[in-house]
Amino acid sequence: MNRVVPCVLMRAGTSRGPFFLREWLPEDDTARDEALIGAIGASDLLQVDGLGGGSTLTSKVAIVSKSSHPGCDVDYLFAQVGVGQKSVDTRPNCGNMLSGVAPFAIEQGLVAAQDGETTVRVYNVNTRSRIDVTVRTPGRRVTYDGDTGIDGVAGTAAPIRLNFLDAWGSVTGSVFPSGQRIDVIHGLEVTCIDAAMPLVIVRARDLGLTGREMPADIDADRVLMERLEALRCAAGEAMGLGDVSNSVVPKPVIASDGDDADSITSRYFTPRRCHASHAVTGAIGVATAFALPGTVISAASARSGVRGISVLHPQGRIDVEVAIEGTGADAGVQRAALVRTARKILQGELHIPDYVFSKLPEGDKEMRKLIAPAAAAALVAAAPAALAQAAFPTKTITIVVPTAAGGGNDAMARTIAQKLGPLLGQTIIIDNRAGANGSIASEFVARATPDGHTLMFGYIATHAMNPALQKLRYDPVADFEPIGMVGTSPTLMVATPSAPVKDVKDLVAQLKAKPDKFAYASAGNGTAPHYAAELFKLSAGVSMTGIPYKGSAPAVTDTIGGQTQFMFPSLFTALPYVKSGKLRALGVAGPKRSALLPDVPTLKEAGIDGVDVTQWYGFFAPAKTPRPVIEKLNATINQVLKDKETEKRIEDHGADVETSTPEQLGALVKSELAKWKSVVQRAKLTAD
Repeated sequence: MNRVVPCVLMRAGTSRGPFFLREWLPEDDTARDEALIGAIGASDLLQVDGLGGGSTLTSKVAIVSKSSHPGCDVDYLFAQVGVGQKSVDTRPNCGNMLSGVAPFAIEQGLVAAQDGETTVRVYNVNTRSRIDVTVRTPGRRVTYDGDTGIDGVAGTAAPIRLNFLDAWGSVTGSVFPSGQRIDVIHGLEVTCIDAAMPLVIVRARDLGLTGREMPADIDADRVLMERLEALRCAAGEAMGLGDVSNSVVPKPVIASDGDDADSITSRYFTPRRCHASHAVTGAIGVATAFALPGTVISAASARSGVRGISVLHPQGRIDVEVAIEGTGADAGVQRAALVRTARKILQGELHIPDYVFSKLPEGDKEMRKLIAPAAAAALVAAAPAALAQAAFPTKTITIVVPTAAGGGNDAMARTIAQKLGPLLGQTIIIDNRAGANGSIASEFVARATPDGHTLMFGYIATHAMNPALQKLRYDPVADFEPIGMVGTSPTLMVATPSAPVKDVKDLVAQLKAKPDKFAYASAGNGTAPHYAAELFKLSAGVSMTGIPYKGSAPAVTDTIGGQTQFMFPSLFTALPYVKSGKLRALGVAGPKRSALLPDVPTLKEAGIDGVDVTQWYGFFAPAKTPRPVIEKLNATINQVLKDKETEKRIEDHGADVETSTPEQLGALVKSELAKWKSVVQRAKLTAD
């Protein structure tokens, strides 16, 4: 039996797809994704049973709702649905589909139209960034008619202006997440940039290309495509995104000279096929790399101020207006704007086939054959735990990570998920919900359905340090069911290589002579790097300015780049950068030296006692998750952690694998909470 939902089909930019209000779709995220798969017809390559057109450009979905973010009008969640595979990816953003969000929101009554033009501030949920979208609304009604044409679309329509306000570093936390504007990867000079979309840009001539090749010819060169994918995966590691072999970001770009001093030619990939034209977000990233000095495609004449840049693609061009402030290494992008068009194709009811939704377990099917549907529903309501426990897991499992992609927590969670999914027989999705020192992720999981399909990769900050520092909207004990420990990692004191200090003693001497001479980065107030730095200041009797970031990945990036001089990340997070020489290890904030860095002394050996911050990690489920589900998860996670390959990957990064029972993890949370409350009082720490 089909499920019927309202739907608006729109051509937005050079993409096409259905637009939904969030309330039109199932509340549960798994059921929502299954509905999108059915809507597009993702199960086959031609997508004949849905709205898709057999291409990634026509397999896109926009989900819009009233915004929950201050100063924003609507929230926009973009979903890329699979072509020939039942998948939904909400990690990337789509600037083309974005152009349809404002007219859709106005027509659905989410935003009141103004006479003439209406600007809608859109919060993109995927990248946590804001965009002002301006549409024509004569007589307070949206009009799609106009004289503006965009390459790749027949005819003309009303212009829709997209003004990207803060898309810089929205995924990785830094515009140049590798810490530099040019990297050498596999012998090629590349620029890794995160501006609206994470990209790895390589010059066409370095690949033996002109840069003007057509997409079909590029796709047919299998050697080139394999080389490009290897380059992309290596760039993902350098950008702090971890293993990106199963991710659609970063996107590769092959760039070459444009037609004049204000244009650049681009071949953009999706990422394993060359785009027929070009993504809007990709065009912003390319234009940003062109406008800023020091990249592989920097314009011959870099200048500050507003600059119009044309990104040339196989079907024409995208004109981007970029505002640059500063010069040289200090140059940065303030905003970027461009014009798109959109058109409503149809509005009505969409019939979604029942086969795309998760089926009941075999035992439940047989039960329903024997009893009437009403009686079956009553039975399920009366005994949900028995059915859920017998079948668990029945759908995709989401592991919520409270830090940005690319950090140590993210890398550890992804390492475990790769082995955990096959053992449980279900797909596992990593959902990075960084912000508010882990509170956003913690609150989300605490309120999730307690069935074992939404888990949290918690750690010392979310379940001890941050709750000890401030009153939160979740209780680290009452709102969670502990599943089991994953491991521990000592905290390392690191410095940017250019920091003018010889060692810890020299640093202390300089800070005593000139307080706040240096700044330290933290993953946010209430996190382990914050506590370790404050304990260091307290124990050494010095003053140093603290700069909080939204996770360890952007904090490490800015420490590498020299914007901050010191940091106290976990050894798991810092070790790859120490080995590569991007960070300099000064001391271990723990009771003993690390076998991986035997020449690095403890802070106690360096004369600073009392700074012992051992970070720990573990899995949690929402409170009231059935006990048999917790036990199954504990046993399976412990099995993964006994896997030699998993254990080696975690330990090679500086963490010690440590398993536990749910009770042992619960006891650890309680004891750590008490410990850090005492530290807060003694050090007089605040959340500000």
